[in-house]
Amino acid sequence: MASRSMRELDRVLRTIAVKDVLVCLIGESGSGKDVIARYIHDLSPRRASPFAPINCAAIPETLFESELFGHERGAFTGANQLMRGKIEAASGGSLFLDEIGELPLAMQAKFLRFLEHRRFTRVGGTKKIDADVRPICATHHPLDEEVRRGAFRADLFYRIQVITLTIPPLRDRPADVPALIEQFLSELTARHRTPAPQLNRAAMAALRSYRWPGNIRELRNVIEQLCLLRGGKPVRPRDLPIAIQATAGGSPTPDASGIHVALDRPLEENIDRIIEATLTLEGGNRSRAARRLGIGLRTLQRRLAKER
Repeated sequence: MASRSMRELDRVLRTIAVKDVLVCLIGESGSGKDVIARYIHDLSPRRASPFAPINCAAIPETLFESELFGHERGAFTGANQLMRGKIEAASGGSLFLDEIGELPLAMQAKFLRFLEHRRFTRVGGTKKIDADVRPICATHHPLDEEVRRGAFRADLFYRIQVITLTIPPLRDRPADVPALIEQFLSELTARHRTPAPQLNRAAMAALRSYRWPGNIRELRNVIEQLCLLRGGKPVRPRDLPIAIQATAGGSPTPDASGIHVALDRPLEENIDRIIEATLTLEGGNRSRAARRLGIGLRTLQRRLAKER
């Protein structure tokens, strides 16, 4: 990454990755905490063993203990066979608890006990099972606030504060946007088997200037959209999502048909925008699009050829 904050973070990550210590990552939703957790694992001596992620916000409270510790056959209705939990799945490797602040209070006590003794019991079982895993935690907001309002145990809070790292949001490191775009283009063009869209300087400037409330996740979605809709074609600011266009100096205004025009842009750009929107409305059928626009098919084809 190009930004100073991410270069410094990378230096710290490389230092702590080889040390078998618990790491807690703090950052906004979509800021890449899961990617960094995986990065820590891949740099660690445990890299050849499993990396087991668990999203604490996505698991119903009644299923959490079974998901984490596993269960024995017959432990409850529907438990027709033994199931190993995420801790066993991560044996020898890393256990990533994303959004640990969403861990139910009852489970917090059990997880703390596991951290202290590195052993657990499956639901419905009596045998103590040793587990050699490296826990990595993440949260989108400081947990001390949750402790103050009684939603997070203070003893668990202090137990996981061995190494705490804050991941800066993308809006605070615009210098990283081009490198992330290059990474996403490589990944997504291969996945969708499309040629890469060609971003011009103005489009890249707009992407760098945008505030990215959805962080890296939002940027990736935008690049995927461009790969699918503009693969192999030039990308100008007007080809970007409406919210991003505003950062390039435009003031997109929707007309009655739902087509967006920018009143402070050249007429030529708005004509292209209307043509593209009309083609979309007509499912790509050029003949119907020409009739809707009130122009001849050859005129439309010449315009499209000029645009490309």
